[in-house]
Amino acid sequence: MATKNNNDRLREIKNRKAKHEYYFLETYEAGIVLKGTEIKSIRQGKVSFKDSFARVDKEGEVWLLNLHISPYEKSTYFNHEATRPRKLLLNRREIKKINTKIIEGGMTLIPASIYINEKSICKVELALAKGKKNYDKREVLQKKDQQRDVDRAKKMTF
Repeated sequence: MATKNNNDRLREIKNRKAKHEYYFLETYEAGIVLKGTEIKSIRQGKVSFKDSFARVDKEGEVWLLNLHISPYEKSTYFNHEATRPRKLLLNRREIKKINTKIIEGGMTLIPASIYINEKSICKVELALAKGKKNYDKREVLQKKDQQRDVDRAKKMTF
């Protein structure tokens, strides 16, 4: 789950199912407000993106909802709630731009990945996404299968 990339992302956890369910149109990088035990759990890779999404509220703040960060195992008294709403840190211009696209375009704000950068700061990559239809999903799976068959055939010939 957690991988090491060369592009300043030391530990990255990706939302693989979102790529299957949505078309990603634009991505944004946002900071996230966490408690002490949450960052420890993220470093261990104990994050689930199931049913998670972000929303802009009336005050112009972006909140990440339904992101499940498992409670830290070695802490007992000061542990966090697993699916609490978490505030995201974005510029005002970005928030306005995102909000207008969500309202006008009927898009959704989905967390694409969560990672810890080289400065040990946790960041969330948000994606403005549009839902795929069932036939789109089948088409993508067929293309993957065909590409896999082509790759196998190439391996067999060499």
